[in-house]
Amino acid sequence: MQKPGRTKKVALGFLVAAVALITFIGISTQRRCDAQGGKEYEYIGLFTDVMTIVKKNYVEEVDSKKLIYGAINGMLAALDPHSSFMTPETFKEMKIDTKGAFGGLGIEISIKDGILTVISPIEDTPAQRAGIKAGDQILKIDERFTKDLSITDAVKRMRGPKGSKVILTIMRDGFDRPKEFPLARDIIQVKSVRSRLFDGGYGYVRVAQFQERTDEDFAKALKTLVEENKGKQLSGLVLDLRNDPGGLLDQAVRISDHFVENGKLIVYTAGREKESRMQFNASNRSKEPGYPIVVLINGGSASASEIVAGALQDHKRGVVMGTQSFGKGSVQTIIPLSDESGLRLTTARYYTPLGRSIQAKGITPDILVDQLDLPKEPSKREMQLLREKDLENHFEGDGKGEPTPEKQEEPKEAKSDKGDKKSVDPLKVDYQLLRAVDLLKSWEILKTLGSAKP
Repeated sequence: MQKPGRTKKVALGFLVAAVALITFIGISTQRRCDAQGGKEYEYIGLFTDVMTIVKKNYVEEVDSKKLIYGAINGMLAALDPHSSFMTPETFKEMKIDTKGAFGGLGIEISIKDGILTVISPIEDTPAQRAGIKAGDQILKIDERFTKDLSITDAVKRMRGPKGSKVILTIMRDGFDRPKEFPLARDIIQVKSVRSRLFDGGYGYVRVAQFQERTDEDFAKALKTLVEENKGKQLSGLVLDLRNDPGGLLDQAVRISDHFVENGKLIVYTAGREKESRMQFNASNRSKEPGYPIVVLINGGSASASEIVAGALQDHKRGVVMGTQSFGKGSVQTIIPLSDESGLRLTTARYYTPLGRSIQAKGITPDILVDQLDLPKEPSKREMQLLREKDLENHFEGDGKGEPTPEKQEEPKEAKSDKGDKKSVDPLKVDYQLLRAVDLLKSWEILKTLGSAKP
């Protein structure tokens, strides 16, 4: 056992060494800050003072690592909703996310007006199946209120083992009061690209998220659509980016590159540092034929999906339809740190080819179409409408100009992109998609009328 005098000497020696270290760091920082004409040293001194007071006087012993991590979290949270600090565990999960498989609920979130808000639920996940919608405000995760909770902490609380339960308390436009949504966590396998072919050779490709393999899967989907169309060129394409929360910038550029002419600008970024100023032009890869394109967006379309929609809109390569997009026009750079933690730091804004910043604005559709619930069967009013043939003493036509009746085939059952049977035709339940396909069909009709000679 050490003697009291020896203990005091050791403690004093440690204190002197600590003061010397702080002084060295302080002098070094002060010189650097003085050279920049700033006052950072003053605030760093304030930080070390507060940390010393907390360590000495807090009611319980505090872990220094916890204090430092908390301070970094608070510093980044003061900048914008998308900058954040990732612990080693969270940083590892983030890298898994971009590969398309992770455990949780399947919700993309952001902080809007200080409230944790759903950007969009991911397709075929517990969140979507429970009825979570884009724009929902998450007030509580289990019993923990989300006010002042960072995105990183919120994600961590929603993650967990498969089958474990969590309750989200949601407020939504139209709700009288917040509503609880019980969910069971699952392994989220995000399939970023889905496709199908509609009658008439009209293709449909849905991009749910921009991940590492999205462009590769997108190219395969386009090739498959042509094969399903008996090798013929598509009559048109619906590119569905609704509720696509974004993802990797390079994948957004590559998707756009299928349709934008060689050398044309797709997107550019601008920030304070030279490294953050970049522009991305279309490559000399083979391009898709010039068939008409309708791009579907809504309030859940953010970031990378807005880059694609903006590029095709600016180059007049596609008609954008739907509702106003989310409006995330900033670029986050991932910076690994020495202890395997990481920073997600906003380093630039991105701009469409015509120089539009969509930050906090979003992409405005060329054709505004709200999502409506389609009736499953004709209404009673429609069924009761009179026709000429229903009138008493009506006379028959002379038969001229009547089309030759064709044998009607039984309607085929719709198939999913996996080939399994589906009972619901998406054109009968998805109003925006129906309008998009109708536009493509009328496109061909109008082109035919324009080429007809009087």
